[in-house]
Amino acid sequence: MREFVITPVRSKENIMASLRGNWNYPTAVRFGPGRIVELPDACKALGMKRPLLVTDAALAKLPMIESAVAACRSAGLACEVFSDVQANPVESNVTNGVSAYRRGTHDGVIAFGGGSALDTGKAVALMVGQTRPIWDFEDREDWYTRVNVSGMAPTVAVPTTSGTGSEVGRAAVITDVRDHTKKIIFHPRMLPSIVIADPELTLGLPAKVTAAVGMDALSHNLEAYCSPSYHPLAEGIALEGMRLIHDWLPTAVRDGSDIEARSHMMAASLMGATAFQKGLGAMHSLSHPCSANLNTHHGLTNAVVMPYVLSWNRPALGEKMQRLAAYLNLPRQSFSGVLDWILELRNTIGVPDTLAELGVTSEHADAFAKQAFDDPSTGGNPVPVTVAEFAQLYRNCIEGRLQAAT
Repeated sequence: MREFVITPVRSKENIMASLRGNWNYPTAVRFGPGRIVELPDACKALGMKRPLLVTDAALAKLPMIESAVAACRSAGLACEVFSDVQANPVESNVTNGVSAYRRGTHDGVIAFGGGSALDTGKAVALMVGQTRPIWDFEDREDWYTRVNVSGMAPTVAVPTTSGTGSEVGRAAVITDVRDHTKKIIFHPRMLPSIVIADPELTLGLPAKVTAAVGMDALSHNLEAYCSPSYHPLAEGIALEGMRLIHDWLPTAVRDGSDIEARSHMMAASLMGATAFQKGLGAMHSLSHPCSANLNTHHGLTNAVVMPYVLSWNRPALGEKMQRLAAYLNLPRQSFSGVLDWILELRNTIGVPDTLAELGVTSEHADAFAKQAFDDPSTGGNPVPVTVAEFAQLYRNCIEGRLQAAT
């Protein structure tokens, strides 16, 4: 059956108003296998003599951190490690990092790890020069103008997973334990000055983690592509990011030693984070309360809710999904073709079918719905969603029901 979507008639004024945007593209990226040897040079290029390497506790025990610190010290840099970073980082992780920075009289940050370590490192680099609490810099209105820019520390980012793309982001997601919400801390200068994107650092990453972070990268690219905001640069990057994921994520999950697959997935990850300045959507709105309250893995939660949100947004996505399906050369070049691909991909790489499998119950639906509605990602969803509809979306994700908005 032929698929179609009814497009409402728009006035010339509305069309002109929609063709506006403030565009900013990211930073210097040193990409490729083996580029981690350039870490000391990158630090020196930013004037660092005493960098603080921020990572998580598990990564701090691995040889890659020991090697990075040794390389910095051999180059004359007084590098120390801070690793009090948890998954879904909280304010105390940042304040403890700031204390370590000041105690060691450091002059820059190396944010080294997955999304949690990268976000914490960036937040530490922001907060070392501030007197206000971190929540005063939440991404609301013009709150970023409160930042004392001169006090911010320079940052080198080194990703070790291919999911969040935080290495090319201007924000950090920190959980506020007071109300169990994830808050986006933002300033344009939080964008790391130099990124060392070395896919060799992701070799051997467990298949389950590779799958979860890879689907996080897909959610970033997909939601950016679906956002109604006018940003053709981001939209083009999102398309190519999804093609790389389509072609290479199954291989990366199947074979942790495939450097070609790892390289393409690292590129797709930073492409997604570059693209989502165009906007995100209800996938992230649903995911954030789950990880803030139940500590679910962010990327895995995005993967679970993905087909349910895509189905909900179907009335607004007919033409876009046809273009995406054609670009990916899917067997069916339609909305259904894209949905089938996502469902098949999830099954192939072992993503759970429902939120119930992550511990989310029907009792959570109403409680989380208000948090999802208030999430900054909600504004980018192609179909407006009310609090009651978010509760319904949660129930869909829990019960395994694909449903379009009415």
